[in-house]
Amino acid sequence: MKHLIIILILLTTLSSIAQQSITLNECYHLATKNYPLAKQSQLMEAQNKLDAAVISISKLPQFSLDAQATYQSDVIEVPIPNSNIESINKDQYRATLSVNQLIYNGGLTDASLKVKFAQLKTKQKQVEVSLYQLKQQINQLYFSILLAQESELLLKAKQAQLQAKLKEVASGIKYGVILPSSDKILEAELLRISQQFQELESNKTALIETLSSLISQPLNASTLFQNPLIETQLQNELNRPELELFQLKKEEIENSESLISKQNAPKLLGFATGGYGNPGLNMLDNSFQAFYTVGIKLNWNAFDWNSNKKQRESIAINKDIVDNEIDIFKLNTNIDLNKQVNEIEKMEAIISSDEAIINLRKEVLQTADSQLKNAIITSSAYITELTNLYEDENTLVKHKIQLQLAKANYNVIKVQ
Repeated sequence: MKHLIIILILLTTLSSIAQQSITLNECYHLATKNYPLAKQSQLMEAQNKLDAAVISISKLPQFSLDAQATYQSDVIEVPIPNSNIESINKDQYRATLSVNQLIYNGGLTDASLKVKFAQLKTKQKQVEVSLYQLKQQINQLYFSILLAQESELLLKAKQAQLQAKLKEVASGIKYGVILPSSDKILEAELLRISQQFQELESNKTALIETLSSLISQPLNASTLFQNPLIETQLQNELNRPELELFQLKKEEIENSESLISKQNAPKLLGFATGGYGNPGLNMLDNSFQAFYTVGIKLNWNAFDWNSNKKQRESIAINKDIVDNEIDIFKLNTNIDLNKQVNEIEKMEAIISSDEAIINLRKEVLQTADSQLKNAIITSSAYITELTNLYEDENTLVKHKIQLQLAKANYNVIKVQ
């Protein structure tokens, strides 16, 4: 006996372990982690590092190697009779190595790096926003699965009640208390319930497969979806990632303005060139020579017809565009929030009515049960009352799920 008890306990434990369960918050987390779009954030960061490295190269010495061989149809000659100065060769050769070092460019390089980093933060926040927007889609799928899950439980309860009633009716027919055809009506209703099970299972499987793809997590019909207890705090302040995205866009615009303002700054460069050629720097020495030059160079576009100023004014308009986008976003978000608040209040009122209706239905069914046992009504009349109760209980479950969905959507819209 002890061995049997131990085996039963082990079987029960293994069964509970084997059954997978998942929560709504886990679905949120898995979607944020596994959805293909999430990989873009790391790719963008890697790309930004390469772009920043390219920009930073401008601070390093720039080397260039040149080599040339030429033949000229004519060369300079010294018009002095009887001089010993040789004419320059018509074939000339030169190889040079030049080095340019940026000394000062008005902070243009640093401004370019800031723009790149601001663009990275904006792009990564856009990815975060897109992933966040998946939450409402997850809500719809998750609570639809919950509804199917609860509907199955109600249908099983109805099936069990009909099967028990079928035994009572069969016994009544045997002793001549109930009409002979009464059991056939109950059997037909049980067959119809089997069809409903198949339809529910098919719909639930489709929903689970969609959610599984969305969160990249294996789920199946045996997975237990935990019914969350969702609390909402009605408040006016928004806390959406889109608002952070708008702020990052503004920062990106400000960095772009700074970059443009530095494009006309004077640039100071040092340079050095070393070479070997014939002739060298001394054009009158007709032989191969080594040579070098060093110096410093200033480059400044002092007048650009206000082109730089107009570019900055054009970019500044983007700030006004972002402000307008913020206003539109807040307006649409508050409209969505009001819809969810109205839905929550409506569902709470309807649920209260549903519960009162179900209590009345139970009383009617209890009476019908007694009447069927005493052959006062037929099995069809009993099934009608049982179905009415089932449909009302199903409606209550549906409304409770809709209430939870409205609360979940409210929290996603508001970000709590």
